[in-house]
This record gives sequence, C-alpha cells and structure tokens, in this order.
Amino acid sequence: MTHLLEKDTPFLFDEECMKAFEFLKERLVSAPILVAPDWSLPFELMCDASDQAVGAVLGQRREKHFHPIYYASKTLNDAQENYTTTEKELLAVVFVFDKFRSYLVLSKTIVFTDHSALRFLFAKKDAKPRLIRWILLLSEFDIEIKDKKGAENVAADHLSRLEDPESSEISEEEIGDRFPH
Repeated sequence: MTHLLEKDTPFLFDEECMKAFEFLKERLVSAPILVAPDWSLPFELMCDASDQAVGAVLGQRREKHFHPIYYASKTLNDAQENYTTTEKELLAVVFVFDKFRSYLVLSKTIVFTDHSALRFLFAKKDAKPRLIRWILLLSEFDIEIKDKKGAENVAADHLSRLEDPESSEISEEEIGDRFPH
C-alpha cells in the first residue's frame, strides 16, 4: 500500500491493497488501543531505522505498562538510504520529534533506541555538519536517551522494516503465517 503514496503513481487499489487495508483496520481497533496523553507524565519514544525506513512509537508508561499514543513511519528517499547507520538512527529521532513536536515541546521525553552511539552524539564536538544540525534541532527538547535491545523494541522495529518487493516474491500463505492474529 505504501506504493500508492509515491509521486506520479496511478491509484490502483486492488485486492491485495484491500486485504492489507482490512488487516490494518482490524489491528488498529484491537488491543493495544491508542490512548490520549497524560500531560503530567513523561513521554516515551521508541525509535528504529532500517535501510529503507524509519519508525517510532510515542507512548507513556502508566502503572508500569506502556500505552501507545501514536505510531509513525516514513520511507527513506534515495539520499537518506545512503546515510550511515548512526545517521539513519538519528534521522529517526529527528523525524519523530518533528512529527510529534506538539506533544513533546514542553514535556520530558525518554527516547529508547537500539543504537547506543546516539547517547554520545550529543556531547561530541567534531561530528558531521548534518549530525550537528540535527542535534541543535533536538536541543530545545528535554530528552533522555536510553538503550533498548532491538528484540525489546519490537513495535518501532516493525514500523521501520519494509519488505523489498524486488528482492523476493511473497506468497499469501507466507503473509498469513508471519503476522500474529
């Protein structure tokens, strides 16, 4: 379905798109359901980047349980696909702070990432100009960066992963088995 968003692509909503749409609709109304933010609590962001996309989940911890507020993902353009891993991971953070700015601008935010180098970038003085620019953009926020293993960062990890349709053919049986119901 993401191909329908590409520029100059004819809008062809075929049977495959309809199945994906129905699946997404079902998943969006079943637990965990999105919750409204509690402005007295800190926000938690789980970010991840892959070779083709970045993804994140914005949420809050209430009574020791994480409750999602918003999901976001974005495919990378050709130039962004050439970024280093560290640049892609920081791009994911910059993307979500831009996307969720209205939620995060005056709030404490804990960012969970599986790329531990991000914690040290904020103190680094000799980074690439692009990274310095992004760090300056993030400096207006109250951010704490924490490590989280990729296996524990499941939602953001899935949002950043895209199947490459050119790399392999996927049958309907594989799709049905891969997604939990």
